[in-house]
Amino acid sequence: MKKFFVTGIGTDVGKTVISAILAEALQADYWKPVQTGSFFSTDSEIVRRYITNKKTFIHPEAYILKQNMSPHAAAELEGKKIVLENINLPHTTNSLIIEGAGGLMVPLNDNEFMVDIILKTQAEVVLVIQNYLGSINHSILTIDALRYRKINVFGIVFNGPPHQLSEDILLSYSNIPCVGRLNKESVINKEVVLAYANLFRSNFI
Repeated sequence: MKKFFVTGIGTDVGKTVISAILAEALQADYWKPVQTGSFFSTDSEIVRRYITNKKTFIHPEAYILKQNMSPHAAAELEGKKIVLENINLPHTTNSLIIEGAGGLMVPLNDNEFMVDIILKTQAEVVLVIQNYLGSINHSILTIDALRYRKINVFGIVFNGPPHQLSEDILLSYSNIPCVGRLNKESVINKEVVLAYANLFRSNFI
């Protein structure tokens, strides 16, 4: 049983699509422990639409919140409090893809952060990096935060058009391998996810 926690250097960097690709590549289960913005949609629903294999099971969220904002703030609006003790790995004998919300230091409550879920699940991290102005800084801060907590990073996935100078410095600094790349696609659908799953699979088995 493999456990991969898909996190990113920030919000909207492609975690959900990468999670779907990995779930399809490994025929692994998928779990989003904390979901915000459910008023519009959920990442579980998106992943379900992208998966074609019959083995992947989508586990229910531990917390699902309507507003599209930080988990601690979304929970407060609903009169709730996110409790880390209530976020437990789902029971499965299959490999598991876990998707975070936002970046590592997104607050769950006054004292705990998304990174604390990674520590609790003891999953290996797949770090999604998208190139934009400031992304080198955000990437290195994220890598250092993971190292400080002695969290194992399995690999980096770059999302978007290649930017060689940025990628070179991040791979050199981190000594973490690139285990996949998602190009800028005009559309994401089942066929695209399956094609990338076939490309990614050998790096994750």
